[in-house]
Amino acid sequence: MTWTEFLHSQAAVACDFFTVDTAFLRRYYVLFFINVNTREVFYAGLTANPTGAWTTQAAHNLFLRHGEQLDTARALVRDRGSQFVDSFDEIFRTEGFKILQTPVRTAVANTFAERWIGSIRRELLDRTIIWNRRQLERLVGDYIEHYNQHRPHQSLGQRPPTPDHGPPEAPPATVTVLRTSRCDGLIHEYRNAA
Repeated sequence: MTWTEFLHSQAAVACDFFTVDTAFLRRYYVLFFINVNTREVFYAGLTANPTGAWTTQAAHNLFLRHGEQLDTARALVRDRGSQFVDSFDEIFRTEGFKILQTPVRTAVANTFAERWIGSIRRELLDRTIIWNRRQLERLVGDYIEHYNQHRPHQSLGQRPPTPDHGPPEAPPATVTVLRTSRCDGLIHEYRNAA
């Protein structure tokens, strides 16, 4: 059994941090979780100093906000970062999760999280200048909403993880396309007009 097949069989949730540097050389750490089966991403927060206490509180908030979406998950995949302390793991264990730590310096073991980091960097962060924390929070939140509700995923049959509506029953006779801009105009979404 491959590692990917194992993660799917465990209905795993992966988590990781990524860093963003602002124009004024301030570094922020963004924590997120991604459901391996559905590819749905959950924003956990951002901080300038990711301590164990902050990460534990973010995990607690995850279950308060998104506990229903995580009902089927049974394992958490995370790296061996010092900010993932025992109290962080204990929150997941009390919810019935098994903790799967990736081997040291093996980013491919957390491939779902790493792939999402690559997506947000290519599609958003590499195309804009981040000025401050408030702008970063707004853009990351907007991108996650786009990623979960609109962006097609090849592994999901070109459907988003949580579509906001189903496909139309029959193709309309005439097509009028509406464009919506997201992330300060960096991403455009297209929909058929009703």
